[in-house]
Amino acid sequence: MLIANQIINAYLSSGARYAKPGEFTLRAFLNGKMDLVEAEAVNDLINASTEAAKDLSLKSLKGEASSLFAPVKDRIASLLALLETNIDFPEYEEIEQASFSEVSRECASIMDDLSSLIRGGEEGKIVKEGIKIAILGEPNVGKSSLLNALLGEDKAIVTAIPGTTRDVVEGEFSIGGIPIKLLDTAGIRESDDEVERIGIGKSLQAKESADLIIVVLDASSAPSDKDETLLKDCDPGKTIVVYNKVDLSKPKEDGKIYISAKRNEVEPLKKAILDHLHLSDSSFSSPSLSNDRQLGLLRQVYACLEQAKNDAEAEVGIDLVSSLLLNAYNLSRELLGLDPTLDLTDEIFSRFCVGK
Repeated sequence: MLIANQIINAYLSSGARYAKPGEFTLRAFLNGKMDLVEAEAVNDLINASTEAAKDLSLKSLKGEASSLFAPVKDRIASLLALLETNIDFPEYEEIEQASFSEVSRECASIMDDLSSLIRGGEEGKIVKEGIKIAILGEPNVGKSSLLNALLGEDKAIVTAIPGTTRDVVEGEFSIGGIPIKLLDTAGIRESDDEVERIGIGKSLQAKESADLIIVVLDASSAPSDKDETLLKDCDPGKTIVVYNKVDLSKPKEDGKIYISAKRNEVEPLKKAILDHLHLSDSSFSSPSLSNDRQLGLLRQVYACLEQAKNDAEAEVGIDLVSSLLLNAYNLSRELLGLDPTLDLTDEIFSRFCVGK
């Protein structure tokens, strides 16, 4: 590195400068060598933490994700061009007339395609970015032991003393190619210890911010009133209840998840986590528009088309429907990093024999 640094310093002293973060990718985007989705894939590729995330990022970098959305944008453009032509050139009888029923049907068809893209994007987001899981439960039920078992290392201190964990302990691992950020929290109970109360407060914050909650119960004893209260406070749609210390418990009951964190017997819980995500096989192999910006714009396009469809069915006015479709079209161009304020004149004249 000594010689390399000397060479770099020689260039810098002669007027060169370091490239800014992302500068080469920015230049490629500004010069039309890649669209915005492909440019974002560069960063996704750099930050990929699993093989599946890397593969999906490569597909987006090659333009496969953009090619999924391009036909949707073109269909919106075609419908919008038809409406604009009907509005601006009503005297041309040979132009196809746009009926409200046809507009409604086409909007519904495009919405179906968008729904598939949104579902695929949500699944792709999980594969690329993973999920955050918070482990909750009363003190001494084995939360820290469970964190260590899932991570495969002694990350958290484990003792028989209730309240050992005072702060949120974090760790990262993967299940089936899905990145997981794991949060071990302080045991939830009433406490006079100020430090422990702060830890319990952080536990409740982790519960709200987590994508998935694992509530750990002691399989060797009946659930307490505090266990029941905790379960009622958790969203059942994002909660998995697991019974730890199965090595000390009575015979198992059907439909419950039993583990022994102390013995590293946690495979039933890993399977339950994967089942909860409801990911299809295509999630790991199909390109998708999956970051927050892309998904947000897809949902906005969908909302505009839904309102346009409803207005067309109510026959409120073709100009109002056209305005909504224009919004959807501009949002579509924004998603790909194209100028969202493009005049539709070229689009109209390229599709219809008007003014020749």
